[in-house]
Amino acid sequence: MNEISIGTIARTACLALALTNQILSAAGKPVLPIEDSQLEQLVTSGLTVAASLAAWWKNNSFTPAAIRADEALKAFRGQ
Repeated sequence: MNEISIGTIARTACLALALTNQILSAAGKPVLPIEDSQLEQLVTSGLTVAASLAAWWKNNSFTPAAIRADEALKAFRGQ
């Protein structure tokens, strides 16, 4: 029953991809095939900001204790 939700995994994967892209872009190895460096930086920064907000907007429970607490909260709210 203590399983990490698919939404948590998806948001975390999106954030990891955006951060990896940001780091590679800053190191001069762009992932996005865009010629203009300013546009590339803008797109990469926007992607990172969007992924960061989406990834951590919701409660992301990774530990078994946090997952149990989420279940207890759902049960409490359901009463």
